[in-house]
Amino acid sequence: MVSTVWLIPAFPLAGALLNMVFGRVVGRRAHWIGVSALAGSFAAACAVFARVASGDHFTTTLFTWIAAGDFETSVTAYVDPLAGVMLLVVTGVGFLIHLYSVGYMHDDPGYARYFAYLNLFVFSMTMLVLAGNYLLLYVFWEAVGLCSYLLIGFWYTRKSAADAGKKAFIVNRVGDVGFGLGVMWLWTAVGTLDYTEVFARAGTLAPATATGIALLLFMGACGKSAQLPLHTWLPDAMEGPTPVSALIHAATMVTAGVYMVARSRSIFERSGTALEVVAWVGVATAVFAATVAVMQTDIKRVLAYSTVSQLGYMFAAVGLGAYAAGLFHLVTHAFFKALLFLGAGSVIHGMHGEQDLRKMGGLAPRMMTTTITMTIGGIGLAGVPWVSAGFFSKEEILAAAMDGRHWPIFLLLLFGAFLTSFYTFRLLILAFFTGPRMTKEVARHVHESPAVMTMPLLVLAVLTVVTGWVVGIPSGDATRFARFLEPVFPIHDAHHGGVVLLILSFVVVAAGFALAVYLYKVSPLDAPSVGAPRTPVRAFLLNAWYFDRLYDAVIVRPLFRLSDLAARRVDLGAIDGLVDAIGRAVVIWASGFRRLQSGYIVNYALTMLVGAVAVVGFLLSR
Repeated sequence: MVSTVWLIPAFPLAGALLNMVFGRVVGRRAHWIGVSALAGSFAAACAVFARVASGDHFTTTLFTWIAAGDFETSVTAYVDPLAGVMLLVVTGVGFLIHLYSVGYMHDDPGYARYFAYLNLFVFSMTMLVLAGNYLLLYVFWEAVGLCSYLLIGFWYTRKSAADAGKKAFIVNRVGDVGFGLGVMWLWTAVGTLDYTEVFARAGTLAPATATGIALLLFMGACGKSAQLPLHTWLPDAMEGPTPVSALIHAATMVTAGVYMVARSRSIFERSGTALEVVAWVGVATAVFAATVAVMQTDIKRVLAYSTVSQLGYMFAAVGLGAYAAGLFHLVTHAFFKALLFLGAGSVIHGMHGEQDLRKMGGLAPRMMTTTITMTIGGIGLAGVPWVSAGFFSKEEILAAAMDGRHWPIFLLLLFGAFLTSFYTFRLLILAFFTGPRMTKEVARHVHESPAVMTMPLLVLAVLTVVTGWVVGIPSGDATRFARFLEPVFPIHDAHHGGVVLLILSFVVVAAGFALAVYLYKVSPLDAPSVGAPRTPVRAFLLNAWYFDRLYDAVIVRPLFRLSDLAARRVDLGAIDGLVDAIGRAVVIWASGFRRLQSGYIVNYALTMLVGAVAVVGFLLSR
């Protein structure tokens, strides 16, 4: 069984290498390698999950990686119920996205390269989850960032895609600087980076030291999971292929920050203050991103800001100490958000590349499977009571805020739930349940996606509905999901909100739905006015609170001017000038001394004679 653990990352790594080396040979058959690799990885993850489900957890070492003096670290897998859940989600959803990609990317000239990158990404993510020490976690934390750069900028001939890839890479590096410093500080404070020893010694840390380490680690989480103020890369990442958006923004990369904070709970709890910061950053991000999503007109950007918002809910839960609730929302979000992204890809595929909601409408009768599955995904995202898993997981988070008497956090999250309901049903209505707004030429060619694309939608729709009922219904002191994670996280003492919370949840979801229906279904729809910045508030929200402009004005442009000044004055002026001056001095010195080598023997003889006379004179004078 121990060897089975290493098969989980080994399969996608082998698939990536095969498609990289033999991509030109396999060509359009690259998916046989890529999809099969994920199928094998998922099967191995199921075997490992079955073992941890029986109550087992273990650590296994592949080989010693670094041994330098007193420092030694190994490539070690740390497997417990948390890792089991994450591996199942990453490989399971990853497999469905790989399968969907067969239809979505079938005409792309970079077909083999695409599956190589996709496999490499899943390999990096599974190694991140399996890592048994913080150094290995950091290495694959960076590897995931590199793969995201390759996938977001996959269509690198498009300037917008290349810029989006660079932006994602650079913004993540900002957060990763903090993450790296946190790992270094942890080593100096504890003397080890192995999980088991770090968690055992975390109680010996001074609270101030624990706070500093935790906040630096959380800085990395803010970059990877697109939390304020390092969120700006994720909406632009929609320039990548839609399956990439589903993989990165649903089940894998963006959830790495939540996983890391939950995994490091002993450090954060030792601090206390750090958990408060995590909770409030999550709440602020949840509300901020929801307010922006209500104004977007690109179907993928709505979902992108929705992802940022839902990640905020996860961090809020973790910051409140409701780790199981945050992780449960991570799982349900992986299902319904992957479903929504893949459904959006199906719409884009059926409309030949169109992404503007203002140019859609009337798609329901033409794309019935996509309509039904995306509606189920929307119900999961909105958290419609008792219908989908999204309700159960979001209810747990709200209940944690209510039980802890964190009323400002509770009210803000409840307001975020209202906005989520509104922008979700707004998207569904504009895309499927209004009259057609596309051109007649586009309308004539709208079609449902092939079975290889709709089958993953159906599987994710089923998971979106049943997961909450299977593991999310409260019974006794916890849900079945929380009891499964009890060896990792103590059960949060929650009363699950009761009837009051259920009524409030129903009211905010119904209010969001009613407002969306009134504005976009009942009232006459003026498509050009949708998302138009006709008022200062609309412009403020449409421009995402002007964060990009602020960063451009305060950071990017001053740094560019400073770099330009350094290049012209320091590099070309001072450094190049000094080098040129040294060169000129050498030339002058050489031109003076070369007169001594005239080539005339009589001059050399005279010089030797003068030298001999000088030596004799010196000796006689002594």
